[in-house]
Amino acid sequence: MHPASVGFHCPDDVRAGNAGVRRPSRGSGLRIAGRRWGPVTLSLIAVNVAMFLVTAVAAALAGSSPLDNQNSQLFFDLTQIPIYVDVGDWWRPLTAAFLHYGIVHLALNMLSLLLFGAEVERLLGRVRFLAVYLGGLLGGAAAVQLFGNPVGQVAGASTAIYGLFGAVAVVYLQQRLDLRGMLGLIVVNLAFSFLVPGISVLGHVGGLIGGAAAAAVLVGARRSVPVAAAGTAALTAVLLVLIYAVG
Repeated sequence: MHPASVGFHCPDDVRAGNAGVRRPSRGSGLRIAGRRWGPVTLSLIAVNVAMFLVTAVAAALAGSSPLDNQNSQLFFDLTQIPIYVDVGDWWRPLTAAFLHYGIVHLALNMLSLLLFGAEVERLLGRVRFLAVYLGGLLGGAAAVQLFGNPVGQVAGASTAIYGLFGAVAVVYLQQRLDLRGMLGLIVVNLAFSFLVPGISVLGHVGGLIGGAAAAAVLVGARRSVPVAAAGTAALTAVLLVLIYAVG
């Protein structure tokens, strides 16, 4: 017999009663992580990590250290180099945003993406978050294509991440939240971009503007899905024209 709050329960009766009770499911680790950090954010991180591993293997097969993944021909073929884009390598502005120069570059960008991607995904939702990420990516690519060194090589997710910075600032402004911390973070990161050699200032500034513009469209049309979709499509079209037609 089992002691109960009133008297005792027969073990057979307890088992029979429990058989009809549905126990709460804890869910898999991936589902828990998705709820905590956002499934789109985690998926983007996974793509970036996968691209690093692919280029690391390519570097190893070419006789270089896998940690020097930028030494592989594959890495070179996927980076954004304006003159190559102009002659037909249309994929470079897109694929370059998922490449990183070594493990430290990857780790820093993925940490930023985890923190700010989860925040934007929580604030805007999955589809709008993707629209902002794309806006930052294309905004940075457009700035590099228009004003960058024609033979310069650019890669990294930081264009899209700066787009997330801009999106958070726009949402905070719309919700009348304290912007000082976010603006301070943006200023510090931009100053870091100017001071450290090898960082694409154009990509960061363009990404910041592109992400902020996408967020502004989505926030302004938050009560109308068709208007938000049309505005986002128009912004994307403008950025693509700047990359492929004007650049």
